[in-house]
Amino acid sequence: MYPDPNRKRAFGIVDIVVIAVTLASVVYLWQNLSSVLVYKWNWNFLPQVLIIRSEEGGWWRPNVLLEGLLTTLRLSFWSMVLASLLGLLLGIMATLSRLLPRLIAVSYVGLIRNIPPLVFIFVFYFFISSQIVPALGIDVWARELGPDGKRIMGTLLGPPQLLENLISGVVCLAMFEAAYIAEIVRAGIRSVPKGQTEAGQSVGLKPFQLFRLVVIPQALRAVAPPMANQFILLVKNSAIVSLISVQELTFMGSEIAISTGRRFETWIVVAAMYFVVCFGLATWFSRLERRSRKIYER
Repeated sequence: MYPDPNRKRAFGIVDIVVIAVTLASVVYLWQNLSSVLVYKWNWNFLPQVLIIRSEEGGWWRPNVLLEGLLTTLRLSFWSMVLASLLGLLLGIMATLSRLLPRLIAVSYVGLIRNIPPLVFIFVFYFFISSQIVPALGIDVWARELGPDGKRIMGTLLGPPQLLENLISGVVCLAMFEAAYIAEIVRAGIRSVPKGQTEAGQSVGLKPFQLFRLVVIPQALRAVAPPMANQFILLVKNSAIVSLISVQELTFMGSEIAISTGRRFETWIVVAAMYFVVCFGLATWFSRLERRSRKIYER
């Protein structure tokens, strides 16, 4: 008889021992690290880089470190939207019987997955993105927006003067992540039992109806957990675009660490911010998965 996966676990003696050992290890490592580094910790700079009082209205607004976090969130969200669309298309193409779309999808996935992320970001940005994005005239369009348009764009995409960098970062990340999403989608579609499609064909469903009504609903259940994990990975991988001057959390952390000289404190705070975002997403996705499982079981 298998245990119920939805049953709440009791907090036992083993959990207490594990937590106690973990805390003791952290304290021990912290004390040894402090004695080896001979480092004088100073956290006084932290409030100044998190929030600042506006000169116009006197209200508090995010400063450089929180602005970097907001840029990371915007960058991750739009990258995931674009990567999901491209990855979905490539994943479907990889399952088709026609040779040309299958060859395009397999070639794209094989090329991207076998290039290191750092190399891909540099090559794509300097040889492709840096030429295409300025040619689109996005900066001119952003400057000509009215007050309401600039406010909306500032909320969704950040400061207008940094729009080109953000778009370059979004495209770079989306192109890279789409290869992995394509493999997730392809595996999800392939996981649908052949008997399901044969049953749909036997009742007279056309290919598109078969795909929409039979394959997609079952494939979505299979791809949801790895897609959630891929989104969390994308949030962490977004740090790499700091190398092309996208002013996200890692970029701002580097600037603050150099300007204040408080390198350890800055990177600890940056790591804590990434942890809070990724852990929050993991918890949210886990709840969504449990809820969808309950709905499916009904």
